[in-house]
Amino acid sequence: MSSLLEIEEAADVLPVEEKKELVAFLLTRLRSTDDELPPVRDIPKATIDKWVTDDEEGYSKFLAGA
Repeated sequence: MSSLLEIEEAADVLPVEEKKELVAFLLTRLRSTDDELPPVRDIPKATIDKWVTDDEEGYSKFLAGA
């Protein structure tokens, strides 16, 4: 594989577990470079749960025609 498109197409057919391994591999490679990566976001579970609840409420309102 010599192009990003070929790699993307190959990744699309991988099982989920192999996709996770691929992501871990790429992250390890990225972290070993001198390029600055964005910091890992540490979002509290309560915040994520609220986002999900708010989203589900909004979707329910949308379905109800509000």
